[in-house]
Amino acid sequence: MKLAKSLFLGSVAGLAAVAGAQAADLPVAKAAPVEYVRVCSTYGAGFFYIPGTETCLRVGGRVRGEFLYVEPNDRANDAIGFRARGRIQLDARTATAYGLLRTFVRFEMTRDTGSYGFSSTSPNVDQAFVQFGGLTAGRTISFFMNSDLPNENWGTLRFYDAPTVNVFAYTFSFGNGFSATIAAEEGSFTGNTFAGTSVFTDAGQTMPDLVGNLKYAGTWGSAQLGAALHQLRSDNLITFPGGADYPDTKLGWAVTAQGYVNLPALAEGDALWLAATYADGALGYLGFDPNVTSGATTRDVVDAYIGTNGDINTGRGWSIAGGINHYWTPTIRQSVFGSYARVDYSNGGVAGFGPGSLVSASVFDFTEWRAGTNLIWSPVSGLDLGVEVLYSNIDPRGPNFGVDSDNWEGRLRVQRDF
Repeated sequence: MKLAKSLFLGSVAGLAAVAGAQAADLPVAKAAPVEYVRVCSTYGAGFFYIPGTETCLRVGGRVRGEFLYVEPNDRANDAIGFRARGRIQLDARTATAYGLLRTFVRFEMTRDTGSYGFSSTSPNVDQAFVQFGGLTAGRTISFFMNSDLPNENWGTLRFYDAPTVNVFAYTFSFGNGFSATIAAEEGSFTGNTFAGTSVFTDAGQTMPDLVGNLKYAGTWGSAQLGAALHQLRSDNLITFPGGADYPDTKLGWAVTAQGYVNLPALAEGDALWLAATYADGALGYLGFDPNVTSGATTRDVVDAYIGTNGDINTGRGWSIAGGINHYWTPTIRQSVFGSYARVDYSNGGVAGFGPGSLVSASVFDFTEWRAGTNLIWSPVSGLDLGVEVLYSNIDPRGPNFGVDSDNWEGRLRVQRDF
């Protein structure tokens, strides 16, 4: 029995030794290397390398809650409104032999009620563009405007305030802060009615708006000169003694000078900004929508109208806007801002108001000015808690279209950027 037990144990030990020796000859499986996310400091805070690539990515966004009070024109109007807005954005950048390759996309979703105008949740592609070297293609801020302006107004001021447009553009960089851009952009249009009567029917576009700028950006601030050409093409068939024809196409235009100056002697982050614009047949570049309202007064704005002479007559206007930002403490800042605008039409008659109409376009002239201030507290980085008040006044210059009217509005905002 002892002999059998000894033989059995010896056999097991031998087999184990042989199996161990054979296992030592087998290849050992290695764990896959772990790719850790690396910080990309080349383009600023928040960027990281997409694993396995040399592309740097930044994920960001915003959430805004806002409450608006605006003086109602009559009992049927809402005096209060709420807005909720969410933003998600991605910024991907890669260094190439041809320069920076950048793709940027920003989605916004907004829900408005009351005095904002009711809307269901409305998704919006606010920006989506590709930059490659000097080329920019997609949707971004119009190159007519100096996108560096530190304007912190929430309510509308009367200047071309950071509109996003579809664009193809090329920027030439000359070094030492100087650059120039030429761009083909989607058209910026106002309305086509005076007092509910159509005065201009847009024909199909055959050219985009052509926009150019010269810009300097330095440590002291930034300055830019911009210009735009805007096609005015009418679909109004005009009857002449010898027959009928369409009015000749015209080009509207606009020019602007915009810039800001840093004021570190007052406080870190302080700045003064200014924007002055003139437009002839391109009043959208003044920041006007088809209708301008203040209190009980509403004014219609058009780029052009058909005169009783059968030609396209243009509207003209100018505006100046500015503001100053001041940090009372590192976490409390205030902005004071204002704008003044004037819109003029010729003394010629306006077609469309009936045969033998004596309505002069000049009765639709008006001036408008706006002024406001806000106070913002940022207890932690990226969080703004603020209030704003804005006063606006419209002075209709025509003799039969009412007296000037003013309006107050106030906003309460909570916003988190990340």
